[in-house]
Amino acid sequence: MPRLHVVLANPEIPPNTGNVARLCGATRSVLHLVHPLGFSVEDRYLKRAGLDYWGHIEVHHHESLDSALAASGEGPVLYFSARAERPYTQAQYGDGSRLVFGPETRGLPAELLEANRDRTFRIPIWGQVRSLNLSAAVAVVVYEGYRRLGAW
Repeated sequence: MPRLHVVLANPEIPPNTGNVARLCGATRSVLHLVHPLGFSVEDRYLKRAGLDYWGHIEVHHHESLDSALAASGEGPVLYFSARAERPYTQAQYGDGSRLVFGPETRGLPAELLEANRDRTFRIPIWGQVRSLNLSAAVAVVVYEGYRRLGAW
């Protein structure tokens, strides 16, 4: 079965990261956390969101996005942002894809998105909100990736 890597760059909200960790456990995806984090990994809300699944989740900690990408394999790197132009359904997923998401309050840096326009995607929003919750966005993208890779 193919595997995806979820890269959270500087996540700020413990329950979001806990929910993403639980999703990674459910899908056998690898979670990469890029520091600095906006919380302690000992945070009770983080742990509670992951419940008793933490022992089944492969989590790696990195000091920078570059080190996370270097350590997470050779698969395609795909960036996700509410400011991107192309929908996530146009992303070219591959086994080992690295799915990169930015911090909740500011997203990935504009310079990074501009330098990677051909690999940057968004989840369409029709309502009057700026963005989806980080854990919801990661779930949409991860399940689409596995669907496209024929995981079921």
